Amino acid sequence: MGSALLFLTVYLIYPILNTAYLSFLGRSSKEFTGLGNYWYVFTNADMLGALKNNLLWLVLFTSITVSLGVAIAVLTDRVRYEAAAKALIFLPMAISFVAASVIWRFMFEFRPAGMDQIGLMNALLSNLLGFKPVAWLVNTRVNNFALIGVGIWVWTGFCTVILSAGLKGIPVEILEAARIDGASEWRIFWRIILPMMRTTILVVATTMVIIVLKVFDIVYVMTNGNLGTEVIANRMYKEMFNYHHFGRASAIAIILLLAVIPVIVFNMRRFRAQEAVQ
Repeated sequence: MGSALLFLTVYLIYPILNTAYLSFLGRSSKEFTGLGNYWYVFTNADMLGALKNNLLWLVLFTSITVSLGVAIAVLTDRVRYEAAAKALIFLPMAISFVAASVIWRFMFEFRPAGMDQIGLMNALLSNLLGFKPVAWLVNTRVNNFALIGVGIWVWTGFCTVILSAGLKGIPVEILEAARIDGASEWRIFWRIILPMMRTTILVVATTMVIIVLKVFDIVYVMTNGNLGTEVIANRMYKEMFNYHHFGRASAIAIILLLAVIPVIVFNMRRFRAQEAVQ
């Protein structure tokens, strides 16, 4: 018990308290600035842009990964190649996020119209569909969506595996009884499967929220937050290592922590409620 408490103090409690302390100090961590760093986070144009991008990630990434996870889990539930299909979908999770980002940088490679396209996405657009190539990572109208797409590609497999386990937990007798009563598969999905998977879906969704709040690897490797793609974690990195402003970086870290805590508490309450029912 004592060693566990010591471990938590050294590696969790002390870093949090020290970061909170630094968030009230200036660039050199000597002068006291009060809430100045927090004021900067919510008033600076670059920071507001990062917050906006994180909100876009939060909405699109979470909704699409969870929706695809549910759809794939249901569609592959009773096919012969279920294991192979789920393994292929989960495969991106087996590589590092940095490696996935490098792969997709090549996929999004852009060359001007009229030149040979070495990037798969633009090769498909120009050679097969006849459209002009798109500068996926440079065009500010599409670059955030391109990065979110990479995140969805990586994390959909995780959602599928967890949701598939939840689907397997639904008693077969209930589904068969509904089919015998004449219910269509579409009606079974909306009236039986989704309600009985609600707890699992909520857990997966809140997990994706935590992931997206601290998304960093994909943005850092593919654009480094340039051209309007900056997110909160990437901005924190820049404040710390590029601008050497430890106070602002610490304030951003505390804000991220405060944003994640309610999600963690919600998950813990769901787990406890589920255990109480069982």
